[in-house]
Amino acid sequence: MIISVERLKLCEAVSNLSRVVSSKTTVPVLEGILICTENGEISLSSYNLENGLNKKIDANIEEPGQIVISAKVFNSILHSLKGDFVKIKTDDRLMCHIESDTAVFDIMGMAAIDFPEIPTIADGKKIAINGGLLKEMVRETIFAVAPTEGTRPILTGLDFEIEDGALKLVAIDGYRLAIRKENVNISDTLKFVVSGRAVAEIVKIISDDEADIEMTIGRRHICFVVDGYSFIAPLLDGDFIDYKKTIPAAFSQKMVVERRELIEIIERISLIINDNFTTPVRCIIGETETVFSCATSVGRATEKAELALEGAPFEIGLNSKYLLEALRACDYEKVKICFNGGSAAVVITPASGDNSTYMIMPMRLK
Repeated sequence: MIISVERLKLCEAVSNLSRVVSSKTTVPVLEGILICTENGEISLSSYNLENGLNKKIDANIEEPGQIVISAKVFNSILHSLKGDFVKIKTDDRLMCHIESDTAVFDIMGMAAIDFPEIPTIADGKKIAINGGLLKEMVRETIFAVAPTEGTRPILTGLDFEIEDGALKLVAIDGYRLAIRKENVNISDTLKFVVSGRAVAEIVKIISDDEADIEMTIGRRHICFVVDGYSFIAPLLDGDFIDYKKTIPAAFSQKMVVERRELIEIIERISLIINDNFTTPVRCIIGETETVFSCATSVGRATEKAELALEGAPFEIGLNSKYLLEALRACDYEKVKICFNGGSAAVVITPASGDNSTYMIMPMRLK
Protein backbone atom coordinates (compact mmCIF):
# COMPACT_ATOMS: atom_id res chain seq x y z
CA MET A 1 0.00 0.00 0.00
CA ILE A 2 1.25 3.48 -0.91
CA ILE A 3 -0.94 6.47 -0.05
CA SER A 4 -0.62 10.21 0.48
CA VAL A 5 -3.10 12.02 2.75
CA GLU A 6 -3.60 15.57 4.00
CA ARG A 7 -2.05 15.51 7.48
CA LEU A 8 -4.57 17.65 9.38
CA LYS A 9 -7.56 15.63 8.11
CA LEU A 10 -5.82 12.37 8.94
CA CYS A 11 -4.74 13.66 12.35
CA GLU A 12 -8.30 14.69 13.28
CA ALA A 13 -9.76 11.37 12.14
CA VAL A 14 -7.18 9.27 13.99
CA SER A 15 -7.71 11.31 17.17
CA ASN A 16 -11.44 10.64 17.05
CA LEU A 17 -11.07 6.97 16.15
CA SER A 18 -8.56 6.45 18.97
CA ARG A 19 -11.32 7.02 21.53
CA VAL A 20 -13.08 3.85 20.37
CA VAL A 21 -9.96 1.66 20.41
CA SER A 22 -9.72 -1.00 23.13
CA SER A 23 -7.41 0.16 25.89
CA LYS A 24 -7.27 -3.10 27.86
CA THR A 25 -7.25 -6.17 25.65
CA THR A 26 -5.25 -9.34 25.03
CA VAL A 27 -5.91 -8.95 21.29
CA PRO A 28 -3.32 -6.47 19.94
CA VAL A 29 -5.20 -5.78 16.71
CA LEU A 30 -8.04 -4.20 18.73
CA GLU A 31 -5.57 -1.53 19.85
CA GLY A 32 -5.13 -0.47 16.25
CA ILE A 33 -6.85 1.44 13.46
CA LEU A 34 -7.63 -0.39 10.25
CA ILE A 35 -6.67 1.51 7.08
CA CYS A 36 -8.13 0.31 3.77
CA THR A 37 -7.98 1.90 0.33
CA GLU A 38 -11.13 2.09 -1.76
CA ASN A 39 -12.20 4.20 -4.76
CA GLY A 40 -9.79 7.10 -4.39
CA GLU A 41 -10.10 7.37 -0.62
CA ILE A 42 -9.02 5.61 2.53
CA SER A 43 -11.36 4.05 5.07
CA LEU A 44 -10.27 4.26 8.72
CA SER A 45 -11.95 2.00 11.29
CA SER A 46 -11.63 1.31 15.02
CA TYR A 47 -13.59 -1.28 16.99
CA ASN A 48 -13.53 -2.40 20.63
CA LEU A 49 -15.97 -5.33 20.17
CA GLU A 50 -18.75 -3.08 21.46
CA ASN A 51 -18.64 0.18 19.50
CA GLY A 52 -17.23 0.77 16.04
CA LEU A 53 -16.24 4.01 14.28
CA ASN A 54 -15.45 4.57 10.61
CA LYS A 55 -14.29 7.62 8.66
CA LYS A 56 -13.46 7.98 4.95
CA ILE A 57 -10.90 10.53 3.73
CA ASP A 58 -9.84 11.52 0.22
CA ALA A 59 -6.33 10.33 -0.57
CA ASN A 60 -3.85 9.91 -3.40
CA ILE A 61 -3.58 6.14 -3.77
CA GLU A 62 -0.52 4.97 -5.65
CA GLU A 63 -0.89 1.35 -4.60
CA PRO A 64 -4.00 -0.12 -2.90
CA GLY A 65 -3.82 -2.19 0.25
CA GLN A 66 -4.76 -2.45 3.91
CA ILE A 67 -3.00 -2.46 7.25
CA VAL A 68 -3.68 -2.07 10.98
CA ILE A 69 -1.54 0.48 12.85
CA SER A 70 -1.37 0.95 16.62
CA ALA A 71 -3.75 3.84 17.37
CA LYS A 72 -1.63 5.22 20.22
CA VAL A 73 1.61 5.25 18.22
CA PHE A 74 -0.04 6.48 15.02
CA ASN A 75 -1.83 9.31 16.82
CA SER A 76 1.36 10.44 18.56
CA ILE A 77 3.33 10.42 15.31
CA LEU A 78 0.71 12.41 13.39
CA HIS A 79 0.53 15.08 16.09
CA SER A 80 4.31 15.47 16.04
CA LEU A 81 4.59 15.97 12.27
CA LYS A 82 4.71 19.39 10.58
CA GLY A 83 4.24 18.65 6.89
CA ASP A 84 1.02 19.31 4.97
CA PHE A 85 0.82 15.73 3.72
CA VAL A 86 1.65 12.31 5.11
CA LYS A 87 2.89 9.49 2.91
CA ILE A 88 2.42 5.93 4.13
CA LYS A 89 4.04 2.89 2.51
CA THR A 90 3.66 -0.71 3.67
CA ASP A 91 5.43 -3.87 2.57
CA ASP A 92 4.81 -7.61 2.72
CA ARG A 93 6.39 -7.79 6.18
CA LEU A 94 3.78 -5.31 7.55
CA MET A 95 6.39 -2.60 7.99
CA CYS A 96 4.84 0.89 7.78
CA HIS A 97 6.97 3.72 6.44
CA ILE A 98 5.46 7.06 7.51
CA GLU A 99 6.95 10.20 5.99
CA SER A 100 6.07 13.90 6.24
CA ASP A 101 8.31 16.87 5.46
CA THR A 102 11.74 15.82 6.78
CA ALA A 103 10.47 13.33 9.38
CA VAL A 104 10.49 9.57 8.73
CA PHE A 105 9.11 6.75 10.92
CA ASP A 106 9.23 3.00 10.36
CA ILE A 107 6.86 1.05 12.63
CA MET A 108 5.42 -2.45 12.58
CA GLY A 109 1.82 -2.82 11.51
CA MET A 110 -0.62 -5.71 11.98
CA ALA A 111 -2.45 -7.87 9.46
CA ALA A 112 -5.80 -6.44 8.35
CA ILE A 113 -7.23 -9.95 8.07
CA ASP A 114 -7.05 -10.26 11.88
CA PHE A 115 -9.19 -7.15 12.43
CA PRO A 116 -12.72 -8.23 13.49
CA GLU A 117 -15.66 -7.35 11.28
CA ILE A 118 -17.67 -4.37 12.51
CA PRO A 119 -21.45 -5.08 12.64
CA THR A 120 -23.65 -3.49 10.01
CA ILE A 121 -27.36 -2.70 9.87
CA ALA A 122 -28.89 -4.24 6.77
CA ASP A 123 -32.46 -3.12 7.39
CA GLY A 124 -33.24 -0.35 9.85
CA LYS A 125 -35.34 2.73 10.45
CA LYS A 126 -33.65 6.00 9.43
CA ILE A 127 -34.35 9.31 11.16
CA ALA A 128 -32.53 12.65 11.27
CA ILE A 129 -32.09 15.17 14.07
CA ASN A 130 -30.21 18.44 14.36
CA GLY A 131 -26.72 17.89 15.77
CA GLY A 132 -26.78 20.90 18.05
CA LEU A 133 -30.11 19.87 19.55
CA LEU A 134 -28.97 16.31 20.19
CA LYS A 135 -25.76 17.57 21.78
CA GLU A 136 -27.75 19.88 24.08
CA MET A 137 -30.26 17.18 25.08
CA VAL A 138 -27.49 14.68 25.84
CA ARG A 139 -25.60 17.22 27.96
CA GLU A 140 -28.73 17.87 30.00
CA THR A 141 -29.41 14.20 30.79
CA ILE A 142 -26.33 11.98 30.50
CA PHE A 143 -24.99 12.86 33.95
CA ALA A 144 -27.84 10.80 35.46
CA VAL A 145 -26.93 7.60 33.57
CA ALA A 146 -25.93 4.85 36.00
CA PRO A 147 -22.26 3.81 36.23
CA THR A 148 -21.38 0.38 34.90
CA GLU A 149 -20.40 -1.05 38.26
CA GLY A 150 -23.02 -2.73 40.41
CA THR A 151 -26.17 -1.68 38.64
CA ARG A 152 -28.80 -2.95 36.22
CA PRO A 153 -27.25 -2.92 32.70
CA ILE A 154 -30.28 -1.16 31.18
CA LEU A 155 -29.71 1.85 33.49
CA THR A 156 -26.22 2.39 32.03
CA GLY A 157 -27.97 3.58 28.89
CA LEU A 158 -29.81 6.66 27.70
CA ASP A 159 -33.45 6.00 26.83
CA PHE A 160 -34.61 7.50 23.50
CA GLU A 161 -38.36 7.89 23.02
CA ILE A 162 -39.93 9.34 19.88
CA GLU A 163 -43.68 9.81 19.83
CA ASP A 164 -46.16 12.38 18.46
CA GLY A 165 -43.40 14.48 16.90
CA ALA A 166 -41.39 14.78 20.13
CA LEU A 167 -38.03 13.32 21.13
CA LYS A 168 -37.46 12.50 24.80
CA LEU A 169 -34.18 11.45 26.41
CA VAL A 170 -34.34 9.82 29.84
CA ALA A 171 -31.57 8.82 32.26
CA ILE A 172 -31.98 7.25 35.69
CA ASP A 173 -29.50 5.70 38.11
CA GLY A 174 -31.74 4.77 41.03
CA TYR A 175 -31.05 7.98 42.99
CA ARG A 176 -32.00 10.59 40.41
CA LEU A 177 -33.82 11.04 37.14
CA ALA A 178 -33.24 13.39 34.20
CA ILE A 179 -35.72 13.96 31.36
CA ARG A 180 -35.31 16.29 28.41
CA LYS A 181 -37.82 16.53 25.57
CA GLU A 182 -38.10 18.61 22.42
CA ASN A 183 -40.36 18.75 19.39
CA VAL A 184 -38.73 17.27 16.28
CA ASN A 185 -39.74 16.69 12.70
CA ILE A 186 -40.07 12.91 13.07
CA SER A 187 -43.40 11.15 12.53
CA ASP A 188 -42.28 7.66 13.62
CA THR A 189 -42.88 6.11 17.02
CA LEU A 190 -39.66 4.60 18.35
CA LYS A 191 -38.14 3.58 21.68
CA PHE A 192 -34.59 2.30 22.21
CA VAL A 193 -31.77 2.48 24.76
CA VAL A 194 -28.16 3.28 23.86
CA SER A 195 -25.15 2.94 26.16
CA GLY A 196 -24.35 6.22 27.86
CA ARG A 197 -20.66 5.76 27.04
CA ALA A 198 -21.48 5.36 23.36
CA VAL A 199 -23.68 8.47 23.28
CA ALA A 200 -20.95 10.46 25.06
CA GLU A 201 -18.53 9.55 22.26
CA ILE A 202 -21.07 10.50 19.59
CA VAL A 203 -21.51 14.06 20.82
CA LYS A 204 -17.74 14.57 21.02
CA ILE A 205 -17.44 14.31 17.25
CA ILE A 206 -20.28 16.70 16.43
CA SER A 207 -18.41 19.67 14.99
CA ASP A 208 -21.19 21.44 13.05
CA ASP A 209 -24.11 22.08 15.38
CA GLU A 210 -26.35 23.09 12.48
CA ALA A 211 -25.96 19.85 10.53
CA ASP A 212 -28.39 16.96 10.84
CA ILE A 213 -27.28 13.65 12.29
CA GLU A 214 -28.64 10.54 10.63
CA MET A 215 -29.58 7.63 12.87
CA THR A 216 -30.34 4.14 11.60
CA ILE A 217 -32.01 1.97 14.22
CA GLY A 218 -31.84 -1.79 13.65
CA ARG A 219 -32.91 -4.75 15.75
CA ARG A 220 -29.66 -5.01 17.70
CA HIS A 221 -27.59 -1.97 16.74
CA ILE A 222 -27.84 1.73 16.01
CA CYS A 223 -25.67 3.69 13.59
CA PHE A 224 -25.05 7.43 13.88
CA VAL A 225 -23.67 9.28 10.86
CA VAL A 226 -21.98 12.44 12.14
CA ASP A 227 -19.83 14.77 10.06
CA GLY A 228 -18.72 11.92 7.79
CA TYR A 229 -18.16 9.48 10.67
CA SER A 230 -20.22 6.31 11.02
CA PHE A 231 -20.54 5.21 14.65
CA ILE A 232 -22.22 1.89 15.38
CA ALA A 233 -23.21 0.77 18.86
CA PRO A 234 -25.33 -2.04 20.29
CA LEU A 235 -28.80 -1.34 21.62
CA LEU A 236 -29.21 -2.38 25.24
CA ASP A 237 -31.52 -5.32 25.89
CA GLY A 238 -34.35 -5.20 28.39
CA ASP A 239 -37.16 -2.90 29.39
CA PHE A 240 -36.30 0.55 30.70
CA ILE A 241 -37.74 1.47 34.09
CA ASP A 242 -41.32 2.75 34.03
CA TYR A 243 -40.11 6.09 35.34
CA LYS A 244 -43.45 7.85 34.82
CA LYS A 245 -44.85 6.05 37.85
CA THR A 246 -42.03 7.37 40.03
CA ILE A 247 -42.74 11.06 39.39
CA PRO A 248 -45.28 12.44 41.91
CA ALA A 249 -48.53 13.71 40.44
CA ALA A 250 -48.98 16.41 43.10
CA PHE A 251 -46.81 18.31 45.59
CA SER A 252 -47.41 19.82 49.01
CA GLN A 253 -44.61 22.41 48.82
CA LYS A 254 -43.22 24.48 45.94
CA MET A 255 -40.79 27.32 45.44
CA VAL A 256 -39.50 29.30 42.45
CA VAL A 257 -35.85 30.32 42.68
CA GLU A 258 -33.16 32.08 40.68
CA ARG A 259 -31.16 29.14 39.33
CA ARG A 260 -27.75 30.85 39.30
CA GLU A 261 -28.17 32.18 42.85
CA LEU A 262 -28.99 28.72 44.19
CA ILE A 263 -26.07 27.14 42.32
CA GLU A 264 -23.67 29.62 43.92
CA ILE A 265 -25.02 28.89 47.40
CA ILE A 266 -24.69 25.11 47.03
CA GLU A 267 -21.21 25.49 45.52
CA ARG A 268 -20.08 27.48 48.55
CA ILE A 269 -21.60 25.02 51.04
CA SER A 270 -19.95 22.13 49.14
CA LEU A 271 -16.45 23.52 49.65
CA ILE A 272 -16.17 21.65 52.96
CA ILE A 273 -17.49 18.35 51.60
CA ASN A 274 -14.56 16.02 50.95
CA ASP A 275 -16.11 12.56 51.17
CA ASN A 276 -17.44 12.05 47.63
CA PHE A 277 -20.55 14.09 48.40
CA THR A 278 -21.99 11.50 50.81
CA THR A 279 -22.55 14.20 53.44
CA PRO A 280 -25.92 15.85 52.80
CA VAL A 281 -26.61 19.54 52.65
CA ARG A 282 -29.24 20.25 55.32
CA CYS A 283 -32.00 22.53 54.02
CA ILE A 284 -34.33 24.07 56.62
CA ILE A 285 -37.03 25.53 54.41
CA GLY A 286 -39.29 28.14 55.95
CA GLU A 287 -42.03 30.32 54.52
CA THR A 288 -39.72 33.21 53.60
CA GLU A 289 -36.21 31.97 54.33
CA THR A 290 -34.16 28.80 53.73
CA VAL A 291 -31.08 27.92 55.77
CA PHE A 292 -28.49 25.73 54.01
CA SER A 293 -25.87 24.06 56.19
CA CYS A 294 -23.35 21.25 56.21
CA ALA A 295 -20.94 19.83 58.77
CA THR A 296 -17.99 17.56 57.88
CA SER A 297 -14.56 16.70 59.29
CA VAL A 298 -13.28 19.82 57.50
CA GLY A 299 -15.66 22.16 59.28
CA ARG A 300 -19.10 23.71 59.13
CA ALA A 301 -20.80 26.00 56.61
CA THR A 302 -24.12 27.85 56.83
CA GLU A 303 -25.87 30.25 54.49
CA LYS A 304 -29.31 31.85 54.48
CA ALA A 305 -31.36 32.81 51.44
CA GLU A 306 -34.66 34.64 51.10
CA LEU A 307 -36.75 32.11 49.22
CA ALA A 308 -40.55 32.13 49.31
CA LEU A 309 -42.16 28.75 49.99
CA GLU A 310 -45.67 27.76 49.02
CA GLY A 311 -46.76 25.23 51.64
CA ALA A 312 -45.77 24.17 55.16
CA PRO A 313 -42.14 24.58 56.36
CA PHE A 314 -40.00 21.41 56.54
CA GLU A 315 -36.43 20.11 56.60
CA ILE A 316 -34.67 17.95 54.00
CA GLY A 317 -31.18 16.58 53.26
CA LEU A 318 -29.90 16.64 49.67
CA ASN A 319 -26.83 15.35 47.86
CA SER A 320 -25.06 18.54 46.75
CA LYS A 321 -23.52 16.91 43.67
CA TYR A 322 -26.87 15.64 42.41
CA LEU A 323 -28.54 18.99 43.13
CA LEU A 324 -25.83 20.97 41.35
CA GLU A 325 -25.84 18.74 38.28
CA ALA A 326 -29.61 19.06 37.96
CA LEU A 327 -29.54 22.83 38.39
CA ARG A 328 -26.73 23.25 35.86
CA ALA A 329 -28.55 21.08 33.34
CA CYS A 330 -31.88 22.90 33.70
CA ASP A 331 -30.65 25.86 31.70
CA TYR A 332 -33.33 28.41 32.57
CA GLU A 333 -33.15 31.67 34.52
CA LYS A 334 -35.70 30.51 37.07
CA VAL A 335 -36.59 26.97 38.17
CA LYS A 336 -39.45 25.50 40.15
CA ILE A 337 -38.58 23.07 42.94
CA CYS A 338 -41.36 20.83 44.22
CA PHE A 339 -41.46 18.79 47.44
CA ASN A 340 -43.64 16.41 49.41
CA GLY A 341 -41.98 16.92 52.76
CA GLY A 342 -38.48 15.91 53.80
CA SER A 343 -38.59 12.21 52.97
CA ALA A 344 -39.92 12.23 49.40
CA ALA A 345 -38.28 12.90 46.04
CA VAL A 346 -37.53 16.48 44.96
CA VAL A 347 -38.57 17.50 41.43
CA ILE A 348 -36.95 20.39 39.54
CA THR A 349 -38.46 21.86 36.37
CA PRO A 350 -38.27 25.19 34.53
CA ALA A 351 -40.41 27.86 36.19
CA SER A 352 -42.52 27.82 33.04
CA GLY A 353 -42.68 24.95 30.58
CA ASP A 354 -42.01 21.25 30.89
CA ASN A 355 -39.10 20.54 28.51
CA SER A 356 -36.87 19.46 31.41
CA THR A 357 -37.59 17.40 34.52
CA TYR A 358 -35.10 16.39 37.19
CA MET A 359 -35.84 14.29 40.25
CA ILE A 360 -33.53 13.68 43.21
CA MET A 361 -34.02 11.34 46.12
CA PRO A 362 -33.40 12.92 49.57
CA MET A 363 -30.66 11.85 51.95
CA ARG A 364 -31.16 10.88 55.58
CA LEU A 365 -30.20 13.54 58.09
CA LYS A 366 -28.47 12.65 61.33
